[in-house]
Amino acid sequence: MMSESERTIIILKTLNQIYPKTPIPLKHKSKFTLLISVLLSAQTTDVNVNNVTRNIYPKYNKPEHFVKLGRKKIEKLIKSIGIFRMKAKSIYLLSKQLIENHGGKVPETFEDLEKLPGVGHKTASVVMSQGFGHPAFPVDTHIHRLAQRWELTNGKNVVQTESDLKRLFPKKFWNKLHLQIIYYGREYCKARECYGLTCKICTTCYPNRKTPIKTKKA
Repeated sequence: MMSESERTIIILKTLNQIYPKTPIPLKHKSKFTLLISVLLSAQTTDVNVNNVTRNIYPKYNKPEHFVKLGRKKIEKLIKSIGIFRMKAKSIYLLSKQLIENHGGKVPETFEDLEKLPGVGHKTASVVMSQGFGHPAFPVDTHIHRLAQRWELTNGKNVVQTESDLKRLFPKKFWNKLHLQIIYYGREYCKARECYGLTCKICTTCYPNRKTPIKTKKA
């Protein structure tokens, strides 16, 4: 039976071979537009978000623009994305708060980011990691699923998964690694494929595994 630390070495090595570069999946022009894109990405795909924002960001890309637009017009711009009314409200209020409390700039701390309307820990983690380059480990559905298939966490919830992955992998790898795992989960260890039995990492770490792994949802 392979130890946890042996598995982490295999995971890092394999992911670095497959994904030496990790472009940020959400297209953006600034820290503010990254924040908006991450907020929009809840319960939809990055592709959907990019398709919508490519028509928004050339014209509207600052908090002032969205405050001026108002909620109803923001709704119209993003209505092809899920839960658009709630997201439009968050974008409007968040933009207002950035102007009132942060001089129109995206704050650079978890505490300040998580005080913004519609911004939870995962969104704040993505902005801190991909926007500011601070070590963070945002856990999405792919990371939560793969960490369970690789038995790096018990999958109790995303908070537990984040804590376990941060404990297992050195901080210097977090920003690249979370993207590598997302890409790998989309391409090789998909939700309705592999089940811990067929992808390269699962078969290398668990050559004798016969039973599909049931994972808890994020």
